[in-house]
Amino acid sequence: MVCRIEVSQEEGQVVVRLAGRLGEAQVGDLLEACLRTASPPRLELDDLISADAMGVDALLRIEQRGGQLVGLPQYLRLKLNDLERDQGR
Repeated sequence: MVCRIEVSQEEGQVVVRLAGRLGEAQVGDLLEACLRTASPPRLELDDLISADAMGVDALLRIEQRGGQLVGLPQYLRLKLNDLERDQGR
């Protein structure tokens, strides 16, 4: 399953829903959807199955710019924490 990216407006906030496997091929579309908004988006990640290294990096960049990651699987949170720690070195 490829990653599906759906963008909507809810109560004045941009909401981005991801489903499937976030890979390098979808990172550009995800960043475009998230970074063109006036305020940081909320990412709904309940249906995200996996993310490759580029996908994890994109999620971290979005979060560092104020994006809210909702429903992020625990193993991906650990990957984000590891990547953030590695970047801080």
